[in-house]
Amino acid sequence: MTHRVVVLALDSVIAFDLGITSRVLNEALGENGERLYEVVTCTIGGRPVRTDTDLLLAAAHDEHALATADTVVIATQEPTGRLLHEGVLDPELAAALALIPAHARIVSLCTSAFILAAAGLLDGLTATTHWAHVSRFRSLFPAVRLDPDVLFVDSGRILTGAGGAAGVDLLLHLVRRDHGSAVANTAARHCVAAPWRDGGQAQFLELPTPPAADSSTAPARAWALENLAEPLPLEALAATSRMSVRTFTRRFRAETGLSPARWLTQQRLDRARWLLESSDTPVEQLATAVGFGDPAVLRRHFAATFGVSPSRYRRTFRSQERNVSEDRVDAELVAAS
Repeated sequence: MTHRVVVLALDSVIAFDLGITSRVLNEALGENGERLYEVVTCTIGGRPVRTDTDLLLAAAHDEHALATADTVVIATQEPTGRLLHEGVLDPELAAALALIPAHARIVSLCTSAFILAAAGLLDGLTATTHWAHVSRFRSLFPAVRLDPDVLFVDSGRILTGAGGAAGVDLLLHLVRRDHGSAVANTAARHCVAAPWRDGGQAQFLELPTPPAADSSTAPARAWALENLAEPLPLEALAATSRMSVRTFTRRFRAETGLSPARWLTQQRLDRARWLLESSDTPVEQLATAVGFGDPAVLRRHFAATFGVSPSRYRRTFRSQERNVSEDRVDAELVAAS
């Protein structure tokens, strides 16, 4: 059955953030080109809502659509009124949230984490929101373990994303979680988006960017990607950019939001994941091919990032492919008979 996603649009909704749910999920297609998600939008009372631009939005559904959802996405809007100053929900919004089924996933984009926190849904969980609102969020909701330095957080039933384009990363993560890498990568390609950015990647804060006349660390990153199997010590990366280690580290973080070591680990994990999906290379050889060397190091980083071992990840991916293949063979046998 098609997975039903209901997007809740509130007054002063950010138009870009409102549109990305349907834009991304409508590109998640099954074997026969069918859409895997049905995306609908609702407003409270079915009333039109103002966007952050000069648009007035009329939705086809009211808040009762939330009761039919498999996943609810709360689109970004600037927190105002009692929500911003006291961490208290408007009664009408609280009643709408109460309609969400217990089994449904809930996704907040950007500042909509304020809504989930005010409803008590984030107490004791790790969550994120836009970096510009961190101080206010922490003062209002001390029971939430806020991580302001990541693109999104997957806490199981509830997922929270940072601002803007991080919502695309979170939605692609949902597709990957539901249907595997192949479907998510195809959806990303159709959206002309990066197929995968680790949720733990740093948000792009207001950091000073090196002047154009200064050397960039981009050549070092390109060289590293071509030589991931090598040890790649920091001194070698800095030398590639003709910088001291101190200057290189500072500029690297300014350009990527990550330390060189964390960036390298992320690239190696991404390469390992691709090899697990696309080849039969044993994990021991794979660890060497992506630069971890010791398989135990690969397993430790892989489990910390993806929550499963490399072998289990491969079995899960291959089992999805095998199920599709078996279904196709069964269909051909039935047709032949």
